[in-house]
Amino acid sequence: MRACSLITAFVLAASAAGAGVAVHPRLAITFDDLPAHGPLPAGESRSAIAATIAKALNDAGAPLVYGMINGVLEEREPGSADALAQWRDAGLPLGNHGWSHTSLDTMTPEAFEAELIRNEPLLSATAQAQSWHWFRYPYLDEGKDPAVRDAARAILARHGYRIAAVTMSFADYSWNEPYARCVAKGDETAIGGLEQSYLAAAERAITASRAASKSIYGRDIPYVLLMHAGAFDARMAPRLLALYRQHGFRFVTLDEAESDPAYRADVDPSQPFDATGLQHHLPAPDGPLRPAGFDPAELTQICR
Repeated sequence: MRACSLITAFVLAASAAGAGVAVHPRLAITFDDLPAHGPLPAGESRSAIAATIAKALNDAGAPLVYGMINGVLEEREPGSADALAQWRDAGLPLGNHGWSHTSLDTMTPEAFEAELIRNEPLLSATAQAQSWHWFRYPYLDEGKDPAVRDAARAILARHGYRIAAVTMSFADYSWNEPYARCVAKGDETAIGGLEQSYLAAAERAITASRAASKSIYGRDIPYVLLMHAGAFDARMAPRLLALYRQHGFRFVTLDEAESDPAYRADVDPSQPFDATGLQHHLPAPDGPLRPAGFDPAELTQICR
């Protein structure tokens, strides 16, 4: 009887795999705003933040996590380029986030193309042999005006870029500034509250993205998580990655995630814009994803 049960289980698992059904949901992790995101708490360095995040990713078995860069940050914060070296030395790839993190809706197509190209020498020099032709729109702004949007997509296609879509997010960047304030005050109790609310928000985003995916596609697509390379993100990285593992996620590359048909228009920007995609229908992370009793207003006031 036990042998029959084992055979049945094997057949069902093989059938699911053959049908393209993931036994575990898949998650590709990405980080924005390298080399210098958010305030730098006392005693921290950009290099150490990048190294901490990279170690947590490698320890968790998260493969080839892209860090999206804004070259202007090197100019604003001299010495921050060491963070890119740490990322690269950990075997992690880099991608293009626009030179100055400027919203598409504030630019002409010519300015958008200039922003894209201006970032490329730094990418080429830092990423070395790794592929860096992934683009993440600053502020996830893909253009409200269809003409602006389509012009940007044509530019990305002409330069050989794929779009690094976002299908899971919990506004992790919101915690980096209050964390720096709490470190300055030495308020460990408040930092503990930040830790709890951060993980709670991440957990609610898991539920929201999976529900939205099943509503749109009838299944779990491979998700692309948006994170930021800030000091609090580095502090929380091991616990956050453990949370995703607890929810059964298998970590995959951005390439693998976006090989799913749901991302067809992102992988090939010459295709028509897909307004039905999950990335355009995510619940706002500044709204219902916040844990009850810990809203954005509280984050802005904590440790003032």
